[in-house]
Amino acid sequence: MSLLKVDHVTMQFGGLTAVSDLFVEMERGELVGLIGPNGAGKTTVFNMISGVYTPTKGRVIFDGADITGKKPDRAAAAGISRTFQNARLFTGLSVVDNVMVGQHLRLKSSPLAAMVGLPSYKREEQAMYDRSMALLERLGLTNLAQRKAGGLPYGPQRRVEIARALATQPKLLLLDEPAAGMNAEEAKDLMAFIRGVRDEFGLTIFLVEHQMRVVMGICERILVLDHGEKICEGCPSDVQNNPQVIQAYLGVTTNA
Repeated sequence: MSLLKVDHVTMQFGGLTAVSDLFVEMERGELVGLIGPNGAGKTTVFNMISGVYTPTKGRVIFDGADITGKKPDRAAAAGISRTFQNARLFTGLSVVDNVMVGQHLRLKSSPLAAMVGLPSYKREEQAMYDRSMALLERLGLTNLAQRKAGGLPYGPQRRVEIARALATQPKLLLLDEPAAGMNAEEAKDLMAFIRGVRDEFGLTIFLVEHQMRVVMGICERILVLDHGEKICEGCPSDVQNNPQVIQAYLGVTTNA
C-alpha cells in the first residue's frame, strides 16, 4: 500500500483553479520532487496534503486513511510534517528549545500539569529535552543546541527547521523550498543533509524546490506542474528533456 495518494484533487478559489485533477502516489521511502514555474500550484498541493486547504474535489489518502479536510494538527498527528518557504523558527529560543516545540504534539501531560509544574510534567519535559539533544546529535547539530535560533546563518536555520519537523516523528516530510536563498555550496551541503535525513530516519520526502541542481541531484522521481496541471512525471533525465517542461520554464518550443 502506498504511503500517500493525492487522488485526483482540484483546488479552486472562487473562479480560479489553482490545482486541477492532480494524481500523485508515493511509496514509503521515496524522495520525490515537485517543480514548476512560479504560480504553478506547488505550495497549494502541500497545503492540501497538510490540511491547510480542503480540496474542492478529490481525496488525500495517507497511510491507508482518508485525511481529506483534516486540520493541520490532525495531519501532523497522523505523521505528516512540513517546513515552509521562509524559515519559521522561534528566533528568541535556543535551537534545542525549538526542537522541543516539535515534540509538544506527542505531549501526554495536561496544560494544567505544565502550568503548576507537576512532577509528571517535569519528567516528561526532561525526556523531551533528552530526545531533542539526541536528535540534534544524529543530525550533527549538537554544537548549535544552546545558540539562539535567530542568531544562526540562514543555512543552519533551515537545518534546525528540518530538525524541528523531525521531532514530530513524521512518516512523510514535506520540504517547501528548503534551498531558497542559498548559494551553490550551501545548496550542495543541504542536498547531502536531506539524503542523510531520508536514510537515517527511513522517511518519505516530498520536496518543492526552484533550484534545479538540488531537485535533479537528490530526487528519484519528479513531477512537474504548470498552471495547476501535471504536465510531466518521471526520472530527472526524462524531465530535463521533456519538451513541455522546457516550454513551461523557458517559453520556447523544441522539435523533440
